[in-house]
Amino acid sequence: MKINISAKNYNPSQRLQDMIEKKFTKLGKYFTSDIETAITIAQEKDRQKIEATINADGAIFRAEEVGLDVYVGLDKVVDKLASQMSKYKQKIANHHKGNRSILFADIPDATESAKESFEIVRRKTYELMPMTPEEAILQMELVSHAFYLFHDMETNSIAAVYKRNDGKYGLLETTL
Repeated sequence: MKINISAKNYNPSQRLQDMIEKKFTKLGKYFTSDIETAITIAQEKDRQKIEATINADGAIFRAEEVGLDVYVGLDKVVDKLASQMSKYKQKIANHHKGNRSILFADIPDATESAKESFEIVRRKTYELMPMTPEEAILQMELVSHAFYLFHDMETNSIAAVYKRNDGKYGLLETTL
């Protein structure tokens, strides 16, 4: 596993970098050696944020943690990633059958309490209205939702706007 560490408004100590290498090397046993892991550490006001993304040829594992102690955050991120791999082992194996970069046999099975079922408890239908992303943000704010799906009249495709954790907005654009 290739580990790429970057920082924003933060200067990670050598001890922290070594700890990251050590913890993610343990997760590396679940993947082939050519898989890349991106770890970002950022200072946000009085808190540190650590994000980790493992891209295993289409199967993406991602976790983030914000807190006062970056070392505690690191432990939580690694635990979240290991838990994701265990919980979704069978689903990922079925979906990514030809993916040779994930070593599914090495991933431990999830405990019974950790297994999830995906039950749809409500269905909603609504007409997608053609609008600009700015109009979609306004509509999203009016209905007090965290995201809003719409027909982007600028690109003539289906898109979604969403509110980010930092209070700004994101745009998801679709392609086929």
